[in-house]
Amino acid sequence: MANDYAPASDEVIAALTAIVGAEGVLRGDEEMRRYSLDEMAIPKPHLPDCVVRPADTAQVAQVLRLANERGIAVTPRGGGTGVCGGCVPVYGGIVLSLEAMNRIVEIDADNFVAVVEPGVVLSDLYRAVEGQGLYYPLYPGELSATIGGNVATNAGGMRAVKYGVTRNFVVGLQAVLPTGEVLETGGRLAKCSSGYDLTQLIIGSEGTLAVVTRIILKLIPPPGRREVLFIPFARLPDAIGAVPDILAHGILPVGIEFMERDIIQIVEQYLEREVPFHEHEAFLMIIVEGADEEAILEQAQRIEEVCQANGAIEVFVPGSERAKRELLEARERFYPAVRATGPVATADVAVPRSAIPQFVARAKEIAVAHQMTILAFGHAGDGNVHLSLLGRGMEREEWERRLPAVFADLYHAGVSLGGAVSGEHGIGLDKKGYLAMTMEREKVELMKRIKRAFDPNHILNPGKLFE
Repeated sequence: MANDYAPASDEVIAALTAIVGAEGVLRGDEEMRRYSLDEMAIPKPHLPDCVVRPADTAQVAQVLRLANERGIAVTPRGGGTGVCGGCVPVYGGIVLSLEAMNRIVEIDADNFVAVVEPGVVLSDLYRAVEGQGLYYPLYPGELSATIGGNVATNAGGMRAVKYGVTRNFVVGLQAVLPTGEVLETGGRLAKCSSGYDLTQLIIGSEGTLAVVTRIILKLIPPPGRREVLFIPFARLPDAIGAVPDILAHGILPVGIEFMERDIIQIVEQYLEREVPFHEHEAFLMIIVEGADEEAILEQAQRIEEVCQANGAIEVFVPGSERAKRELLEARERFYPAVRATGPVATADVAVPRSAIPQFVARAKEIAVAHQMTILAFGHAGDGNVHLSLLGRGMEREEWERRLPAVFADLYHAGVSLGGAVSGEHGIGLDKKGYLAMTMEREKVELMKRIKRAFDPNHILNPGKLFE
């Protein structure tokens, strides 16, 4: 890639230090390496010239104004938990880390909103909101991820069937344009129809349009009860085929996860404990909520009837809170469990719910054709299939050599079924070469024009989404 961006010279470093203080500018080799990559399976590190950690919106605005005037690339960064290289500083320059902007500004119980800074981690948000008797229902699965990162990628997770994704719970933003202008969008409103919805445009833009410095999140009353159903099947198509029937019967679970025996065996070894009914081939994990035990029981009975009509072997309901927590933890630990087995790359293809069986079958055919192990699991209730491409039985160099062709085949298969190359991880650096599979040229060109309107000098997170 050509790099026409100016470096952060000693003069610029001095100016940045004047803005954020000496403790807010990092330049050591160890820090540069730490901020040069995220959790991509095949790291593609790029060293920044410096890391800047602003403390507030005013400092962010000054940093961006300086970078824009000097033509220096700026890469916003949250917790660094992404898997697509979205926060990797492709062109060096400044990594703008928002980790120090981690205040929960307000929990407004009257208007059911929380006002937070982008560096707030999910675990802290949950604790603070629940302490006020309220509920933020989205659960992308990584408790150390930041709210700013969730907004940047429009993160989803295991509760998306009922609650949707991040954009469904963001009602307002404060954001800084690359020129240093501060933008306020939305607000503490139940509804608004006043001009273009800039809030929703910025959500999911992966830090390419503006730097989000404050977020207004919608909250709801907490559910009365939650239960987990774990349902084994003899065949994966039977398990996935039950999902549209569940939804067609008017049942709206919080989440519907599907998984195969291979991934169950891996997580059992990782956690050093057994998962119930682990000898079967495929499973659904269904999370339901209700006002009371009677409501939960009614949903569970209806789900059991539908699943048994689709070939379910059993419907297991944990007998204790501990057993419930262990089941949920097993699902949450899939990714680290697979990573512990050796080299692994991931894809999160989104397809229409009804197309999941065809897509998973095609993924298995692709695995055979490329002589590579591919595990499939994910969010059956919203059509988001997670694929783990394992390097078992081959040298790492050979595995890495095969990956591009495997990814291309998988994405082509998903798109041919009406899908997209990413459901919740984003495009970042890793998937930008595949974006054209999903979008017509006219759409990509429109996105580029929007990018130019926000960022005329292209300083903000360059090298992501598209060139």
